[in-house]
Amino acid sequence: MAPAQLRLVFLTIFLRFIAAQQNDGSVSVGASLTATSDVKPWLSSSGEFAFGFKQVQGNDNFLLSIWYEKIPDKTIVWYPEEGRMVPTGSKVELLRESGLVLTDPQGTQVWRSGSISAVASGFMNDTGNFVVFGSNSRKLWGSFDFPANTLLPTQVMLMMLTIPVTLMMPPIQQTPVNK
Repeated sequence: MAPAQLRLVFLTIFLRFIAAQQNDGSVSVGASLTATSDVKPWLSSSGEFAFGFKQVQGNDNFLLSIWYEKIPDKTIVWYPEEGRMVPTGSKVELLRESGLVLTDPQGTQVWRSGSISAVASGFMNDTGNFVVFGSNSRKLWGSFDFPANTLLPTQVMLMMLTIPVTLMMPPIQQTPVNK
């Protein structure tokens, strides 16, 4: 094979590999995540935010949540209203007739994104908002509409909305005093 043709073949393979690694934040109907220690979350296009199962330190259970992916602490910024932990093997799916549905390993529904139908897609925004869209890109549901205990910079708070507020402080470090 001529050197120019060989370079073209390698370039084509390389570009396909790069395209396969890119993420635009889109989530297709039928996509699912299963709660395991090595599950890959759905990322925003910048990779700044992640939607998926976060294993809480010191616990074998998982929390369906959105978190900052690019910082070391992976701070959680959203979780469903109840904040229920689920065991390994639980699953979240984006379903055409139900939206986001969280089930335990036995298939019992634990949470869902609301009474929505005709879902076309999901999208993990670079703002930290997971949005479920219907036909014609009409928003059916968004995580920003159901805040947890964190408000993000681009998040608009609706009137008459109450959110649970908890004080989240790191443990106080005890340091010995030299006398």
